[in-house]
Amino acid sequence: MNLNTDIKRIEKVSKALGDPYRIQMMEAIMKQKGWMQCSVLVEMFDLAQSTVSHHLKQLVEADLLILEKDGRCARYMINKEGMSEFVKYLNRYGE
Repeated sequence: MNLNTDIKRIEKVSKALGDPYRIQMMEAIMKQKGWMQCSVLVEMFDLAQSTVSHHLKQLVEADLLILEKDGRCARYMINKEGMSEFVKYLNRYGE
């Protein structure tokens, strides 16, 4: 990746993680250690389905989650590769 691509990616990830609900959703999915249905997250957070879907879309677009659709059902899993890239980028500042 070049510097501009890195910066745009980090900006997108940072914005996606800039909302407390999104961080909590990521934590819930990580604890699941696999796929989690959107409907489960709706119940967990007592938010409208459209609001949960919006938050999840931001996380998918930032490559932090993987989306799998089956008809109208959507389920999500942590994108380990996307998370790893973000952590590697942040670790450059700790060296």
